[in-house]
Amino acid sequence: MKYRTLGHGLKVSAIGIGCMPMIRGGNIIYGAADDDVSTRTIHEAIDLGITFFDTAEMYGPFSNEELVGAAIKGKRDGLVIATKFAMRWEGNNPVAVDGSPENARRACEGSLKRLGIDTIDLFYQHRVDPDVPIEETIGGMAELVKEGKVRYLGLSEAAEETVRRAAAVHPIAALQTEYSVWERDVENGILQACRENGIGFVPYSPLGRGLLAGGIRSLDDLAPDDWRRNDPRYSPENMPKNLAIVDAIATVAQRHGVSNAQIALAWLLAQGDDIVPIPGVKRSETMRDSAGAPDVTLTADDLATIAAAAPSGATAGPRYAPAGMARVKL
Repeated sequence: MKYRTLGHGLKVSAIGIGCMPMIRGGNIIYGAADDDVSTRTIHEAIDLGITFFDTAEMYGPFSNEELVGAAIKGKRDGLVIATKFAMRWEGNNPVAVDGSPENARRACEGSLKRLGIDTIDLFYQHRVDPDVPIEETIGGMAELVKEGKVRYLGLSEAAEETVRRAAAVHPIAALQTEYSVWERDVENGILQACRENGIGFVPYSPLGRGLLAGGIRSLDDLAPDDWRRNDPRYSPENMPKNLAIVDAIATVAQRHGVSNAQIALAWLLAQGDDIVPIPGVKRSETMRDSAGAPDVTLTADDLATIAAAAPSGATAGPRYAPAGMARVKL
């Protein structure tokens, strides 16, 4: 496995693991998941040299952190465990985005317990709270760093100006935001703000929630309870248009004799040494395939083929329904 450095010296494997799809039941379902299969996948990833694992209290909620914590028990050394907070809760029900220092502390302490670790390596604000100044949120998170409960701070889906303001309060190691062949909006200022402030970039959904990998051609390929049935880009109106992007990736994949997923991830890796994608996985077969992406080198012709099919802003449909879009780029 190759390695990269995010902001302020945080070294991680060049490919991380998005653990969200490993969720058992719960609130965000990407096909059936099995705890034993997920645990084996995490163990095999560690054996391959993958060090970067991403979860959040939102996933489950809470149960995904418990699964990751159980899987890494006895294997913690050398790993970079990232988790995220955003919501205020009543039991298992999220009632509001809450960026207060008090909520950051509550979430941190709960995540530490569920993960079974003494320190969170990378603690993100999952969504920016528009009612709490980012300076106040980061100030509270920075106290957790001083206390040794957190090593590095991160943001998720923050706007360019928010990134700059946050970095003025405390070093930010990473911004996690959706970025892929078919979602390139961060290229319009956000990536630049990260680079000007020494912040690494962690793309989530780097495979377009699976569509770019090429195995999904219609909604019939998804289970009735699959979360992606609510994704505007998977709608009957938009998916046929977006399959042209998938087909362009497949053309490049055939040239190299590798999978679509490896090409989509290699494209992201080619956008800068400060970029570390975290494809979501459940099974070891998918994980092993994604882990091969850093060994794929795209040519100028490959990049041109992809650019022609997927220029920035050309994907059919927004990436979330209106409620989800209202919570990004704040």
